[in-house]
Amino acid sequence: MKIKRIFKVLGIIIGIILLYLITIIFFPVLKVAKQPIVSENVANAEPDCRQDVNFRVNKTLVSGCLYLPAETDKPTPCIILTNGFCGTKDMILEKYALRFVEAGYAVLSFDYRHFGESEGEPRQLFSLPKQFEDIRAAVAFTRSRSEIDPDKIVIWGTSSSGTYGLAIAAEDKNIAAVIGQSPSLNEEENGKKLVKRDGIGWFLSLIIHAQRDKGRSRFGLSPHTFPAVGKPGTTAMLTAPGVYDAYKKIAMNSNTFKNEVCARIMFGSHGPDLFESAKKVKCPVLFHTCENDNINFPDADKRVEKILVINSL
Repeated sequence: MKIKRIFKVLGIIIGIILLYLITIIFFPVLKVAKQPIVSENVANAEPDCRQDVNFRVNKTLVSGCLYLPAETDKPTPCIILTNGFCGTKDMILEKYALRFVEAGYAVLSFDYRHFGESEGEPRQLFSLPKQFEDIRAAVAFTRSRSEIDPDKIVIWGTSSSGTYGLAIAAEDKNIAAVIGQSPSLNEEENGKKLVKRDGIGWFLSLIIHAQRDKGRSRFGLSPHTFPAVGKPGTTAMLTAPGVYDAYKKIAMNSNTFKNEVCARIMFGSHGPDLFESAKKVKCPVLFHTCENDNINFPDADKRVEKILVINSL
């Protein structure tokens, strides 16, 4: 009798779970308020040093911009600029590129697959493994160019991509240097602090939306998204005070940025173990951390920084 009761209870639990999943996957029961960031469509003159370029990653076309300094008698070092969270190459990267070109560097910026002008379906899919593949392909592309010195490739990243170069340099010993602007060096610690600040309700809400998106992907249905950035108290991936206004500012002239991300990001990979990667990096590393950063908390970075200091001795 006890076994029958156990199976009955298990059957009820399984039925409830299946009903829940069927409901959130196939029926429009989850709605998210959109928080669009609209471009001001300010036309900027195309700099003479910029070329529109493309390269492929697993047959998918990646759109990039190559900036070359004035002609020199030998190949030049190249800095690869990698976007922050859901960013596109036409947001702010060109300002950095032009300054580096003035200093004599070649520069490559590009849109990750699924974002901006690059191919990839579904749109707005954030995948760390894919983004690392894109960077590896970008490195290979720059090394194939006669204008660029293949032994002097620098990887520059900002925010979520601020540590990407660290992982790439750990596996590619020919990377010349890594630069990270406001990098996220400890995702686990940062995540705990975000949940503590924004509340467990915010976190559970994102998980439920992620279940809908992931489930729909299993059946080949259209993706379910929520805003990449939003105002405090709303449903969005990043809701820190000021983050929505900051994105509005840096995306004001972008024609490709969309304030959306596939909700399955909550189930995505955290990428390589940065502490292990740091142990293998031998090239120079420069990190710019921000004291008042309320997304990437500076005190979560100390362990990685300590490892890099030891490596440099």
